Amino acid sequence: MIRECTSVRSEYGKTLVELGKENKNIVVLDADLSCSTQTKQFAKEFPERFFNVGIAEQDLMTTAAGLACTGKIPFVSTFAVFASGRAWEQVRNTICYSNLNVKIAATHGGITVGEDGASHQALEDVSLMRSIPNMTVIVPADAEETKQAIKFAAEHKGPVYIRIARSNLPNIFDANYKFNYKKANVIKEGTDVTLITNGETLVETIDCATILSDQGINAEIINVPVVKPIDSETIIKSAQKTNRVITIENHSIIGGLGSCVCEVLSENYPVKINRIGTNDEFGQSGTAKELMAHYGLNAEKLAEKITGLLK
Repeated sequence: MIRECTSVRSEYGKTLVELGKENKNIVVLDADLSCSTQTKQFAKEFPERFFNVGIAEQDLMTTAAGLACTGKIPFVSTFAVFASGRAWEQVRNTICYSNLNVKIAATHGGITVGEDGASHQALEDVSLMRSIPNMTVIVPADAEETKQAIKFAAEHKGPVYIRIARSNLPNIFDANYKFNYKKANVIKEGTDVTLITNGETLVETIDCATILSDQGINAEIINVPVVKPIDSETIIKSAQKTNRVITIENHSIIGGLGSCVCEVLSENYPVKINRIGTNDEFGQSGTAKELMAHYGLNAEKLAEKITGLLK
């Protein structure tokens, strides 16, 4: 299916400007990547409220923490691999330990960073961020969901980590969509298997379900934008209906969405679960399209994998 695509990063930048006009306490910080993260839009509109700390991600997080202590609402941006990895100690001990009101909007998550390769492909960021107390973790699937997640973060009290894709993503949701911090979205009702996903793999899962339908498999699709705190109720209810669950994510299967779902169901309603994502391995260079296919995350590869699992 051909869908119109939108730059999720550009939507993030536009939303920051919109929020900046509404709330003078919003400030934005970046680590010398404002063109890539699109925080340059805020910098142009509000230069006195934009801070480029340079390639110093630990300082980036600590400075944001200091601004939060003065009543500001800092939005911090850099690549996901640096926000979650290089600055993890500052996020843990300076931001989350004090439950400070810092919003980390990290771009370039997952294998779709592409040609930059393994060193820049954050495949562990959701795992790292969700393990920290007080942290909320959100993985939006398109521009509209990103916009609403950013607006939610601005109102929410406490640390938030939002993973923003590098790729231009197909538009799935429109203005009628309502981001709900406490609820996952049942995108499609089904009876044979529950497919749980978020982020860039949502559109692939939707198209995969169409292929499966042609093979007589009626899949239920659940979009889980909020990985932490996760909506256990919706997941359990679906598992009780289908008795088979498969998770799909542009992230390592270790510690990410698949692990969250396993934790929920093993404690509440044990069923057969399979996790699809990157395995215990690093990424590699290639176009986003090539890498999604190589790691089995496009619609065709997913359908092939899921059909085999169900047999």
